[in-house]
Amino acid sequence: MLISTSRKPSSKTRAFCKNLSHALDTDYVNRGKMSMRELQLKSNSLGLDNIVLVYEMKGNPSKITFFSNDGEELLVILGSVNTTNQRLHIKTSELSFKSEIPELDLLSDIFPINDSNDNYNENHIYVEKLEDYDDEYDDIEDFNKRIGIIHFYNRDGNDTGLKINIRKIID
Repeated sequence: MLISTSRKPSSKTRAFCKNLSHALDTDYVNRGKMSMRELQLKSNSLGLDNIVLVYEMKGNPSKITFFSNDGEELLVILGSVNTTNQRLHIKTSELSFKSEIPELDLLSDIFPINDSNDNYNENHIYVEKLEDYDDEYDDIEDFNKRIGIIHFYNRDGNDTGLKINIRKIID
């Protein structure tokens, strides 16, 4: 998986992308003026299968879009993120995945996950469901509610502080 950003990312967006690339042991590239096609070629040349683009609103990461190398949009997550300045200490070779939100089960195929590890106390990604998933929002207050959080746990089973707060899922 190759991680990149929108054209002119803020420092918060770059920090999140670097945190995510360390957590998943994947490559992160500064996009600059690269087109989507150039990102696909870069991903192919590195032997990677997917591309993740992180977009921002008002300087904060707000949309994460997952693409196949063919340019097919696989999944879009709208929300916000929490980053950390601490070392993550995630042993990515033993990373596992558990989700309470069925629409996000696809992440286990996108992220470099070791499916044989059933120990969810350490080195895992956990998708916590906060509220019932609903495609329709009555007002802006409903839109701002989180429906879930993606947590990243390290080799000691501690929450790393890196989180993706999910407000809406588009698949």
